[in-house]
Formats: sequence, structure tokens, C-alpha cells
Amino acid sequence: MNEPVLCLEGASVRRGDTVLLDQVDWRVESGQNWVVLGPNGSGKSTLLRLAALRLHPSEGSVSVLGETLGRTDTRVLRRRIGYAASALADSLRPGIDAADVVMTARFGALEPWWHDYDDADRQKARELLTQVGCGDRADHAFGTLSSGERQRVLLARTLMTDPGILLLDEPTAALDLGGREDLVGTLADLAAEPDTPPMALVTHHVEEIPPGFTHCLMLADGRVAAVGPLDEVLTDEALSDCYGLDLRLDTAAGRWTVRVAPGS
Repeated sequence: MNEPVLCLEGASVRRGDTVLLDQVDWRVESGQNWVVLGPNGSGKSTLLRLAALRLHPSEGSVSVLGETLGRTDTRVLRRRIGYAASALADSLRPGIDAADVVMTARFGALEPWWHDYDDADRQKARELLTQVGCGDRADHAFGTLSSGERQRVLLARTLMTDPGILLLDEPTAALDLGGREDLVGTLADLAAEPDTPPMALVTHHVEEIPPGFTHCLMLADGRVAAVGPLDEVLTDEALSDCYGLDLRLDTAAGRWTVRVAPGS
């Protein structure tokens, strides 16, 4: 069996008497793209923070890219993990250029004057912005961009260090329909590229699952409700149990929709 890109074994996170994650087992391998589904408060963002080495488990183990949390220098390993969450966007200075938002990921920084960069770094940042459809926004202040553009800039930032895994925490949150579809399309394009590392995408909505995503992890009350290949796991029964509603799924052209069953 190949060594996993990400492996959680019996991982739990507690804060006082509150259990945020409870005995989670999760294995991500090369060539897989995961969607993490679940209702509010189910532990999705906590799971991704754990995988991104922003949290330590209360018990259990976390291994990323062959390194085990607690036995490695997390400051170095984090640079090999592409991680995007709303907290990062909130931490950025509104006046920083989009290209600098991407470029500073090389050192995990938030400002360009904290480290030295060369022309290759600047060129790569602009190329990544072009790759995600924001090349014409490279010199625009981050705070002037639309919500959808900001999310694509953050996506480009995750790619700056040639990471071994991408972890995206609700990148489509707060986007309008057009912005959501643009970003889903960009993620589908990335999934189709052979050089893209495995991705894990947190979302509440099956409509936001991009084509090319292969696996699904469902969380409910901090526990794994279902896990495995997307076509096997994402069923009416599993989704209904996870959300506590009687739901019906439909799929067409690689996209999913869901509705509440009539009369329920």
C-alpha cells in the first residue's frame, strides 16, 4: 500500500468538556480529491485545521506528507501544505496587492517586506494568478477585489510553494451564484491537471462539489458519518442521516443537486 499524503488515526479534539472531533480516521492518497460535507458545527473546519497542522489533536495521530505531527518541525512542513481559510483573508491588509498575497506564501508571510523575494517569485505569483483566472488583478489591492476574486487569489496562494496537498475551507462561502460557479469551474480545472496535488474541500452544499472530485467524508457531531469513494458514499440515505433530513440527490454532467423529499 502506498504511503498516504494525509493520515489521521483516532484523532480527537476537545476543548474543555466540548468534543469537536471524536476518533476520526481519514486517509488521503495520491490522485484523490476529497469533499468534506456536514452541517454547521459538525467539525469540518476543525478537521481541516488539524490536517493543516494548525491544531494538535487531544488524542490520536496526524501524519502529513510522510511526517508525523509532534515528531517534525511544523513550521517547515506547513510550507508544503496549501491551506486557505476565511481567517487568512481577514488577516490580510486590504491594501496589499493580489500578486503579493500569492508571493508571500513562499515564507508563510502576510507582508512582502518580511522576507526577500526575487524576480522568479514575482513571476510565479503572476503566473498562478493567471492560472486561476485573476491575472488581470495582479496589481489590484486585495481589499478592492470581489469576494470571488479574493477566493481565487487565495487559491493561487495555496499553489505558490508547490504543495503536496491542498486544503480549502469553504472557499465558496459568501459567493454569489456567478462567483461560486467560476470558482467551482477553476477547481474542476485544477482537478483535471495531472500535476495538481490531492485536494480536500470543505463545503455545506453538494452543489459546490467540482467535477473531478473522487472521494467524500461526511461528519456529524464531530464523528465520521460516512467515508469513501464519492459515488459510493454520497447517497440519499447517507446524506439524510448526516443532515437529519429526508433528502434526495440528483447528478448530471458531473455535478450534484439535492432537494428535500416531497411530503417530508
